[in-house]
Amino acid sequence: MPESLSEQLQQDMQCEGLLECIHGLKQLDKECFRAMVQSDEPLTIDEVAERVDRERSTAYRSIQRLLQSGFIQKEQINYDQGGYYHVYYPTDPNQIANDMQRMLNDWYAKMGQLIQEFEDKYNETSADVPAQS
Repeated sequence: MPESLSEQLQQDMQCEGLLECIHGLKQLDKECFRAMVQSDEPLTIDEVAERVDRERSTAYRSIQRLLQSGFIQKEQINYDQGGYYHVYYPTDPNQIANDMQRMLNDWYAKMGQLIQEFEDKYNETSADVPAQS
């Protein structure tokens, strides 16, 4: 169950906490991302699965979440004799940070709008209630 915003603000948040908080990434997603960051070369799904000691299908689902959130990139490598495979590598950290900042700004604007709607609604309601003596 998600914690309230006030509870989250009282906790010491770390860098990786952002991955959970903003993108809903799981522990395995963070491990897969870390494996790619620590690699000198792009990795296949099988290589990621081996590094995080998980089944290929489990690593694949994690890779898909990382792709969807923009944390990694996918590149197709073609064989000379036909066919291809994919490799994955981390997105530039500056781009990830910019995307998170943009998402936070959008969230902040939306929360401001909801607060204004709350204020408008309950100011109207309190104007309809007769003052008690």
